[in-house]
Amino acid sequence: MDNILRNFVKAANKGDFSLDITLNLHGALITGTTVSAQKYLQSLSGTFEGGDEIAQELSRKLSQASEANFSQEEVQYIHLENAQVYNGDAQPTPSEGTFYWRGKLDEVDGFFLGKIDNT
Repeated sequence: MDNILRNFVKAANKGDFSLDITLNLHGALITGTTVSAQKYLQSLSGTFEGGDEIAQELSRKLSQASEANFSQEEVQYIHLENAQVYNGDAQPTPSEGTFYWRGKLDEVDGFFLGKIDNT
């Protein structure tokens, strides 16, 4: 695992540090802005808040998980907001709207600072 990338993720988990970044994973490019594990989990929790009983239980568990102290844990995942995935020359997924993305740090083949702008 790349120690530089790991330090970027640790900084995101410790505070409000965010960084536009593009990752190379198995030939695909994933571009977005780093966010903390806490923010990622809070966002997921909010997705399920207004749903049925099962969705609300998922929301509650995700909200509880977001309260963990991720700054003290060994990082294993990177979280991006406003993420887009590029596979070849096709339009990114999603081509409209925004979403959060979570990936295993040890699966990242490379990265560069900055986001791909498809406009």
